[in-house]
This record gives sequence, structure tokens and C-alpha cells, in this order.
Amino acid sequence: MTTFNELGLSESILTAIAELGFNEPMPIQAKAIPHILEKRGDLVGLAQTGTGKTAAFGLPLIDRINLKKNIVQALMICPTRELCMQISDDLADFSKNKPELKVLPVFGGASIEKQMKSIKKGVHIIVATPGRMVDLINRKKVDLHKVEAVVLDEADEMLNMGFRDDINTILEETPDNRDTYLFSATMPKEVAAIAANYMVEPTEIKIGKRNTGSDNVHHLCYMVHARDRYEALKRIADFNPDIYGIIFCRTRKDTQEVADKLIKDGYNADSLHGDLSQAQREHVMSKFRVKHIQMLVATDVAARGLDVDDLSHVINYNIPEENEIYTHRSGRTGRAGKKGISVIIAHLREKRKIQEIEKIINKKFEFVPVPIGKDICEKQLFHLIDRMEKVEIDHSQIDTYLPDIYKKLEWLSKEDLIKHFVSLEFNRFLDYYKNTPDLNIPEEDRKRDRGRKNEKREFNKSQNGYTRFFINLGKKDKIKPQDLIGSINDSTGVRNIKIGEIDIYDRFSFFEADSGYTDLILKSFEGFKFKNKKVAVEVSQKKKQSTSSGGSRQGSRGKRPFPKRRR
Repeated sequence: MTTFNELGLSESILTAIAELGFNEPMPIQAKAIPHILEKRGDLVGLAQTGTGKTAAFGLPLIDRINLKKNIVQALMICPTRELCMQISDDLADFSKNKPELKVLPVFGGASIEKQMKSIKKGVHIIVATPGRMVDLINRKKVDLHKVEAVVLDEADEMLNMGFRDDINTILEETPDNRDTYLFSATMPKEVAAIAANYMVEPTEIKIGKRNTGSDNVHHLCYMVHARDRYEALKRIADFNPDIYGIIFCRTRKDTQEVADKLIKDGYNADSLHGDLSQAQREHVMSKFRVKHIQMLVATDVAARGLDVDDLSHVINYNIPEENEIYTHRSGRTGRAGKKGISVIIAHLREKRKIQEIEKIINKKFEFVPVPIGKDICEKQLFHLIDRMEKVEIDHSQIDTYLPDIYKKLEWLSKEDLIKHFVSLEFNRFLDYYKNTPDLNIPEEDRKRDRGRKNEKREFNKSQNGYTRFFINLGKKDKIKPQDLIGSINDSTGVRNIKIGEIDIYDRFSFFEADSGYTDLILKSFEGFKFKNKKVAVEVSQKKKQSTSSGGSRQGSRGKRPFPKRRR
């Protein structure tokens, strides 16, 4: 078995990581550290979140720094400020025996003036978010022309967040003969394009298969009607009394709403999203790390810098728009050899997305029923008994009260005492779940849904109950399916219109809606605006077979191509 002593690291690094409790290298570390330390060229490292990637590139780069040169020698780019701070803190721990080493975190939301002053004084390693680094480049406050190594950490997430052009700008400022190290949990086409265009014959290190999830994660799916999603979430939480997890929502608005509902309903929860100030975010993350918060409701972006190893659950309240993001989410549990559970709360129209995700993670979801009230009460009862059985008794605090307590309860038999004790805590669950409905979708509804999918689909579907509409909003307007549905609800004032297929292209979209509301939808959208743009809606007579006039082909115009890497 390989040890850190065999990887070629300096004694000062080995001493520091031994004090941090690093015993033996993780697979990505064992393979990447010698490669980076010996300057063997560009490297692509594919490994899940939580597999030790920071140490894989951080330890050898610290050892490579020439402390006599007071210039930027290594640049690390990551998607969020939380991850930026986390990497910087880890580098500080790794280099504790090299006090001369200067590491600077650079991210938005902090004083750029202070960052510029630190750069002017001289730093060896910069850890930065793309946007702030581009800002410093544009202000000509940072010199990257002598950088020897560039790390692109969480590359797939940076592309998902739209940092492609920023990465271009940053890499153009670095020397052609630099070493580039790309680390990513998944390998979508755009990340492969980075490797092809920014790197020279990179060595690829794969820990597990491409784009697959951790073997320690059990993937569950609960199928419910969309309207029952929140109630299902509560039942999942009640059925797992010791839950310690992250609940992922797509939008900041949904994140805050779900967290507010949970808090109002008595759950130990809080939210984490981009509308919070940096101080608020740090406060929430701090409480979650020490388990003062049991359930953290978060957006994907906000959770990127949250590094917690012992999550019991990851719950996908909304399936992510990009299927690869599911790998990031589920990879937050099942770390460090522990078991974890990744949950999707889905409705029938999302079954295809689930099948696509199964292909990516190379695993099957277990479709399980939402717990009913009887099952939840039973689970909570025995959880209560386990807690009572294992509680530590502080005799110094309680003994003085016991005589009076014994006297007060002496009229109860042992059996009655147990019944009273159990009922005191248990009655609220019995009362809440008494006569509550079964949230599971009946099998006949699932069969009807499968039958509908097997029918030949027409795109003006008045005969099948749906009409297909054209709308002059698309990806260029940053509209998403939930925005489109919200606009239909807001314009018509009706919340239960059945919506069919939604196809979003660059400059326009199509959606299907209950034909009974055709006239209302057309009339309601007259004068309606989306983000100050006047909306036009009309009935579409047929589906376009080509997207060349506004779909994928046109969407590629104006994008800056990847610069070819030269040496």
C-alpha cells in the first residue's frame, strides 16, 4: 500500500499532513502528486467531490514553489467564493511549516482594494474565482506571465455556471509553457473541449468510471404529484429522525420558500443561497457544520464550498436542469468510506430525466413509496425509545430532584409510566398523521401515463386535450420551464392548467397546455411582459423539424471559440 512518504513530498509537508491526520493517500492523491511534483506535463483528474482533490494538486504545488521569487507561480481557479476560501484554508494547513509561503484567496464580495494591495506586496499562489480574476486582469493589477502551473478545479461546475469566456481570458494571460491541471467530477463535452484546446496531450487519471457516482451512495426515488412535493419532503424527514443532509432546489426563491416552510413547521432547517450576504452565508455554514442545523436547503452554486464528510442524505427537491449536476449533488454523501442516501422527489413527467441520470451514474434508482403515517409514527416511536435508552444520566444534577419526582409519580405503575412518557412526545406525530392521505401515485395513474407516452404525439393536440403554443422567449431571455409555467399562471390567474411538453430554443419556445384554456392563454398574454420584454403567444400549427433558424445552430454564434494551446 502506498504511503505519503513514497510520493516524493518534502519533510515539512509530510510533518504538516501527519499532524492533520493524513495517514495514507487517497487514490487521486497517489496518482496525481508524483505527476505534478515531477512536472510531467498537463493532467486531467476525474474524481468525485470529497475524494481529496485539493491535496492532490495542493501538496505538490506547495513543494514546487520557489520561495525566493516573490511572484505568482501557481494559479488555482474554482467556481465559488466558498470553495475558494476552503482551498486557501487547506493550503494554509498544508504549508504550516513554510511560513514564507504566501497564498491569497481572490473572490467577489470581498474588498478588491485589499486584494490588489496583497498582490502588489507579492504572493506565490493565488486561489481565485473566475469573475474576480478577470476583473483584476482588466485593471492590470495582476501579472500572470510567469505562472508555472494553473489548476482548474471543479471545471464542469465552472462551465455550468457560465464561466467559459472568463476561463479563456485568464488562460490567455498565462504562459504557453505552463502546466495545466484540470480536475472535474464529470466529463461532459465542454470539459473535454477544454482539455483538447487548453492542454497538450494531458495524462488522464480516472478514479472510478467517467461521470459515475460513489459506490457508497444508495439512490432512491419517490414518485409523487408535483403539488405533493413538499409534503413528501416532510415525510421523508420524519421517517429519518437522524437525518443530516442538504436539500437541493433549483432557484433561490424555491430555496428560501422551502426553508421557511420547514422552519415554520418546526424542523431544524435553514437556507443557503446567493441572496444572502457573505456574513450570513458563513454563519449558516458554520451552524450546519456543527450540526446545529439538521437540514440545509441550498442552491447548487451556494453549496459548492460546503465541505462536510458525514451527510446522511442528499435530497433533490428539484431534479437539476443539467443531468451531470446530479453527480455533484449525490457525491456530497457517501464520503470517506461512509454510506449515504441520495433522494429524488419526482413526478411522472420526470421519469425520462431519471432514466438519463441512471445512464450517467451507471446505477439504477430504487423506486420506493412515500412513508405513510403509520410507518412514520412507528419509526419515531422507536427512535424516541433508543434516545431514552442511550441518554447519559448526570446524577450530580438530577439526584436532588428524584425524591420529589418519585413521590409525584408513585401512583403510576411501571407500564403506565412508560405509556405516559412515550405519549408525551409521540402524540404530536399521531395527531399530525391521523387520517393523512397516501401521497403515492396510484398504479393506475402510472399506467395511464405510460399509455399516454405510447400514443402517437401530435403537436397541435386539441383532439388529445392539448394545444401547442409558440412564445417569443427562449434561452437568450434566460427563461426556464418553471419561469414559463409561472408566466402562464401569472398571466391567466389560473394555477391548475395542465401543461404538456415544453421545448426551449435560443430565441423562442413551444409549450403545450390544456386546450380548454386556449382562448384564455392567448388573451391573457396580450400586453404581458417577461423581464421588460413584450411577450407574443400564438397557436403553433405544427412542430418545426429544424432548429437552424433559432435553435442550436444559431445559438453558437457570437460565442468565443476556445483558443488553441501553443507551445
